[in-house]
Amino acid sequence: MHSLAARALGDPREAEDVAQQVFVSAWRGRADFRPERGTLPAWLTGITRRKIADALTARTRRTELAAALGDALEHTGGSQEGLEQIIDRLVVTEELARLSRVQRDVLELAYFADLTQTQIADRTGLPLGTVKSHARRGLRRMRHGLELAATGG
Repeated sequence: MHSLAARALGDPREAEDVAQQVFVSAWRGRADFRPERGTLPAWLTGITRRKIADALTARTRRTELAAALGDALEHTGGSQEGLEQIIDRLVVTEELARLSRVQRDVLELAYFADLTQTQIADRTGLPLGTVKSHARRGLRRMRHGLELAATGG
């Protein structure tokens, strides 16, 4: 698993992280292993490939974030003041963009327009239960995405 990850990623430390993630995923998903569908090494290789893809996606995300941060710092004159706020804003904006349009709209109305869920339902014409569901699912997806960004995974 480590060799496959090291060849694909080109970074031994990142490969170690991927190998560890593979074995943690395998342990957590051990009930899903079906010997009639394939061998254990093949199953682990499949998990490894998915974890490598996740690592490459995270690498791309970090590169894009660094580029966006560089652009934001240029616009603020390179000042270190508010650097954390700029990073937080960029990460949250990126995660909002990953949501479905309706989830993004509901969360933007709730947090940026400071509307209640009832007001959002009135404004959008969506049933109140649907607004609540979109808000809950959108926040859950954002939390998951922000956790991945924080861990680099």
